[in-house]
Amino acid sequence: MPLTDTAIRKAKPGTSPRRLSDERGLYLLLNPNGSLWWRWDYRHAGKRKTLSMGTYPDTSLRDARDKREAARKLLAGGADPGEQRKAEKAAGEEREANSFAVIAEEWLARQVARMAPATLEKAQWTFNDLVNPWIGNRPVTEIDTPEMLKLLRRIEERGAHETAHRTKQRCSQIFRYAIATGRAQHDPTAALRGALAPVVSTSRAAITDPLKMGELLRAIDGYTGSFVVRCAMKLSPLLFVRPGELRQAEWTEIDLDGARWNIPAEKMKMRAEHLVHLSSQAVAILRELHPLTGRGKYVFPGERSASRPLSDGTINAALRRLGFDKDTMTAHGFRAMASTRLNEMGWAPDVIERQLAHVEKNKVRAAYNRAQYLGERIRMLQAWADDLDGLRAGGKVVAIKRKAS
Repeated sequence: MPLTDTAIRKAKPGTSPRRLSDERGLYLLLNPNGSLWWRWDYRHAGKRKTLSMGTYPDTSLRDARDKREAARKLLAGGADPGEQRKAEKAAGEEREANSFAVIAEEWLARQVARMAPATLEKAQWTFNDLVNPWIGNRPVTEIDTPEMLKLLRRIEERGAHETAHRTKQRCSQIFRYAIATGRAQHDPTAALRGALAPVVSTSRAAITDPLKMGELLRAIDGYTGSFVVRCAMKLSPLLFVRPGELRQAEWTEIDLDGARWNIPAEKMKMRAEHLVHLSSQAVAILRELHPLTGRGKYVFPGERSASRPLSDGTINAALRRLGFDKDTMTAHGFRAMASTRLNEMGWAPDVIERQLAHVEKNKVRAAYNRAQYLGERIRMLQAWADDLDGLRAGGKVVAIKRKAS
């Protein structure tokens, strides 16, 4: 007799598994622990085989019969339902292995040694928040150009035009990596040239007027928030490194007695080691901070966890707290402030550019510049610190321009 839901519910488990038979080879296997498994017995190529159909009640009696009928149609057509399921499972696993998210994760893992931590973090955010929710589980071979355009326009609609272009660029890197590893044939973003609204580049806000610079320095001195943040802000104009490089500084990289900070290549945007001379003013700030954070890894540990550096927006948030909005001054603006002022003071552009870690593309010239400018960079940074002291006091100090050699 065919099974009924009532008969299934009334069945009691025994000391060994037993069958509750339905029709046409379908039955429910009742185990001693009370679990109920649907099974279907069939023959293919002269061999007896069994196919699992799920568990009860997750798979209802009606659903189990529907699965049986679908399998019987495959069998009638000469196919083995069990082998068909294995093939579908393998195809699904292949699809998952070739999905955009999996390939992007693989690509990111290979960038750890090449990409600055801050850049890597931004790339991970791009994929996790802007891309993967929509195409992450799709095989790269199935993602087409209209689908990518729809994704990027979703970002554009928020007014984030630069982010849209950056996302397109990063997605293109994933597709090209998939092509190189034999998992894709083309890059669907390649045909999007000109499809996105152009980015109107704007310079990061920076204060370059000497009188206003003095006001900014005095405001920083009066900052009443975290002492760690205050020290980071005081060092920002003195060292004018990139904000990410400053907040990720480690005590092992700093030689206070030698007045130098060696930033390893893996932390630099251009992946080249960078030396920052520490003026006497910078050393004084770091010596005052050392008793507080010197036993840890980071010079500027995060407020919530000492195992992580200050968060990306900390200095910008502190500037806002001091009354400097995003159109007036930014954390990155200290670099433009220093560059503008040092050029006005007469320091050689090549010396300034080298201290800004704008790497010379010509390797021979880069090696020559590194050796030639080191002494001048040391003198420039001390003169710059002295000039800032003068501006802070309300006066104006002009460093003496180096003599032409």
